[in-house]
Amino acid sequence: MLIEIDFNSEEAFYIQLRDQIIIGIATNQYQEGDALPSVRQLAESVGINMHTVNKAYSVLKQEGFIRLDRRRGAVIALDTDKLQAVEELSASLRVILARALCKGVSEAEVHQLVSGIFEEMRESCEEI
Repeated sequence: MLIEIDFNSEEAFYIQLRDQIIIGIATNQYQEGDALPSVRQLAESVGINMHTVNKAYSVLKQEGFIRLDRRRGAVIALDTDKLQAVEELSASLRVILARALCKGVSEAEVHQLVSGIFEEMRESCEEI
């Protein structure tokens, strides 16, 4: 697992960690049933506090990306509730699009950006 934390970013470390794991799932770097490193292992390899990793894992569990197994630790287990996922995406996009609108980003630019990101992720899935 290649996780890199940007120590100069204003974004919280646990959010960076969560986002990288979600992107790894989306690009098939991590598959359903794969065990993630233990909290201690990941904290040591990335150079962050164990409580930060624990918080990221807790958020991932809450959001339906992992489950905690007594024997295997954190395991990729996707919540298949698509309706809920669409509702959450809508709420997140509403804020993101409002920010973009305030900065003068056009609808066409947003569509182009989204298409580009989807294409990158498809290509990543095909490479694995």
